[in-house]
Amino acid sequence: MSYLPSLPANAALIDVFRSYPDTSGPLLDYHEVLLRGPSPLSVAERELIAAYVSGLNSCGYCHGVHTATAARFGIAEETLTALLADVDTAPVDERLKPLLAYVGKLTGTPSRMTDADADAVFAAGWDERALHDAVSVCALFNFMNRLVEGLGITASSDYFAASAGRLAEGGYTGLKKLFDQAR
Repeated sequence: MSYLPSLPANAALIDVFRSYPDTSGPLLDYHEVLLRGPSPLSVAERELIAAYVSGLNSCGYCHGVHTATAARFGIAEETLTALLADVDTAPVDERLKPLLAYVGKLTGTPSRMTDADADAVFAAGWDERALHDAVSVCALFNFMNRLVEGLGITASSDYFAASAGRLAEGGYTGLKKLFDQAR
């Protein structure tokens, strides 16, 4: 149920985007560049970070959409469940664990980040661009989680699957085209 009276009770995020095109267009462009553009992190890894951060924030909408999208790129849903329980024992590449620990700490206690946190990421073989991109995905999804939760946007697992299909096939540019066609 949306908290915006102008939207239908079962509004999805696309309805918010359509209602506020001046801010939504650039936001979708940023999603496309960050989540689908060149990066040392694969698309699957970036979607994994989006889903993980959203799970840490208990944002059912974003966690559901991005868990399903990560699955479309080969990340098992059980992986997300395990990550939320304990990064150290989760079935992910060992190289990813310091990066996921970093975004987890950044999400939960951002003022407590230290050089040692970044050093652990670099020691795992990641470069500055990878850290930048991981932090940017983390920041974007902390923002998106607040937007979704603050506006009362919810959805069902059927919606998550359909949305993941759109994002896997057309990326965020495809979502923007869908948004632009409705205007």
